[in-house]
Amino acid sequence: QVQLEESGGGLVQAGGSLRLSCEASQQTFDIYRMGWFRQAPGKEREFVAAINWSGGNSYYADSVKGRFTISRDNAKNTVYLQMNSLKPGDTAVYCCAADRKNYVNTYAYPSSYDYWGQGTRVIVSS
Repeated sequence: QVQLEESGGGLVQAGGSLRLSCEASQQTFDIYRMGWFRQAPGKEREFVAAINWSGGNSYYADSVKGRFTISRDNAKNTVYLQMNSLKPGDTAVYCCAADRKNYVNTYAYPSSYDYWGQGTRVIVSS
């Protein structure tokens, strides 16, 4: 069982930046593909970004490409999401997730992930 805890959310003005962190409880963190998803009020959960176990490959939703960067520090059991040039449309609860199966091309599907954090709220004001 892996426990994930997000932090770093908050209120920011449009054009600003935030860095989200997600710390995992398990020492074998480096075997998991990690993903960030978000859910805005009244909308379905959507994929934001994912990173493979080594950090060598990362994937992004088109809506955040060029603005968000996902990274990980396996020594600290932590994955990050640096969010720049934030827009009101980025307002959502952001959750991190861990996938131990690492099947090819499944990183964008919530059902591929085995463990989820509770989420951290991001509000972007205009």
